[in-house]
Amino acid sequence: MSAAQRHAGSAKICARLRDLAAWKNAKSVLLFAPMPAEPDIWPLLAEALAAGKAVALPRFNAAVRNYVAVRVLDWRNDVVSGHFGIREPTVRCPEVPLNHLDLFLVPGIVFDWHGHRLGRGKGFYDRLLANLSGVKCGIAFDEQVVKAVPVGPSDVRMDFVLTPARGVNCGD
Repeated sequence: MSAAQRHAGSAKICARLRDLAAWKNAKSVLLFAPMPAEPDIWPLLAEALAAGKAVALPRFNAAVRNYVAVRVLDWRNDVVSGHFGIREPTVRCPEVPLNHLDLFLVPGIVFDWHGHRLGRGKGFYDRLLANLSGVKCGIAFDEQVVKAVPVGPSDVRMDFVLTPARGVNCGD
């Protein structure tokens, strides 16, 4: 995808998210800091903070080689380049118990309309999202949705998959 196509698709995804009941009703949300080829949902961070939502981002904990959810209060001062070169909250930001979050926005390489996701192969998000009660929403470009994604026993299924063209409720 060209930069212009990614920008336009990202804007459509953000607009769809703003209209999603799960976003409107969420008092707390885990966003992700997009990598260059991923949908850019970064504008939603400032919007969520301005709307009074509690906002968290994943931060890599090198000691346990896993991600934790960490509260962000000021997106300009609380976020730095972290492990893997991905933006994440500084060490002074407090960890948030995952059961305190209502909505989880999740990136991936590929999704299917059944809520299955293929990540980058390390299982970081699957471990982060295991056994949660909040709504899990996969965020992708239309080109990232395929007929079927291979599923393993530890893979976490999304409740929604949202692209520029459509949003699908994958729940049972």
